[in-house]
Amino acid sequence: MNTRVNPNLAKELNKYGKGNWNECFHCGNCTAICPLSEDGFLFPRKSIRAIQMGLDKKFEASVDPWLCYYCGDCSETCPRDANPGELMMAMRRYLTTKYDMTGLSRKFYTSAIWEYAFIAIIALLVVVSFLVFLPLRPDAASMVNESGGVMINSLIAGVSPDRFVTLIEYGDWLMAFIVAGLLISNILNMFYKTILSDKSIRISVSTYITEFWHLIYNFVTQASFSKCEKKSYWIGHLLLMTGYTIMFIVVVVFLPYFQVEEVYPFWHWQRALGYYATFGIIFFLGMVTYQRLRKTQINMKFSHASDWVFIIMLALTTISGIILHIFRLSGMVEASYYTYIIHLAILVPMIVIEVPFSKWSHLAYRPFAIYISKLKLAV
Repeated sequence: MNTRVNPNLAKELNKYGKGNWNECFHCGNCTAICPLSEDGFLFPRKSIRAIQMGLDKKFEASVDPWLCYYCGDCSETCPRDANPGELMMAMRRYLTTKYDMTGLSRKFYTSAIWEYAFIAIIALLVVVSFLVFLPLRPDAASMVNESGGVMINSLIAGVSPDRFVTLIEYGDWLMAFIVAGLLISNILNMFYKTILSDKSIRISVSTYITEFWHLIYNFVTQASFSKCEKKSYWIGHLLLMTGYTIMFIVVVVFLPYFQVEEVYPFWHWQRALGYYATFGIIFFLGMVTYQRLRKTQINMKFSHASDWVFIIMLALTTISGIILHIFRLSGMVEASYYTYIIHLAILVPMIVIEVPFSKWSHLAYRPFAIYISKLKLAV
């Protein structure tokens, strides 16, 4: 059977990260040292070889790049300084664009201007929507509760508190519907490329069911990451994932229970969840930002533009949320209103762009890749 090759595949991958694909001569050192590599999934060298040979379809059918958490051990011990860990990072960005049928992911990864423009447009729409349709009420200064906290839902002119929360909740649902639809379609495309397109694989319904726990378990615990020697990075990643997941669920699913007029005591479960999520995100961002600026660790030495967009957007979202919380507790009415708008103007584009098209999508692709790998091993 003839196999069509793409001679420009390695050149195309260069748009998604730093690396020299020809430096690797397949000594096998990276595969031997990686604690996550196993029979049937001998990464990084297997994927690197496919790219060197221009086997784009074979590469797209692989989940190997998603099984790597980029601890950097392979790059530190590579005798050719090929930096296989960074090559795997470029592969993940490239595969993200292949799962995305809209083509936007490719635009965002290969042109920072596209990503900046979309962020600015969505942020501007949020700001204009508030200033035009949900302006500050004339007597807003009196909207302070008995404990001195700002009644955030009562600040809008001509809109009752319950109506305002409902409007924001509808906006959350619309955003979640769009993001979930995009992400689910990407995952289905990933599933098609890695499982359904391979006619040699026959997986029973019972296997799909019995192996499904791997997906849930690895999403919740990031257990595969814990096998790497750098435990601090795994702990930081786990704090980030759990913190962000909590905030996402709170914003999208349980908003009426959290965006309330009353300011609860700091030990209340509502605030405790918010404080945990904030701590997890800030801890990870602080650690990663420090390491990326120092550039002493191999896995933080090279940064793609999308890495910094992710860090900055998440940091701004968290910081604006903290400032909003302080303003509310301090009874600063106008500052709370305008900070709330700024917070949403950062949060909405971050979710709409980063979750289905960029860095946040990795949180979904990785556990699904582990699930798919278990399906293939079970055949």
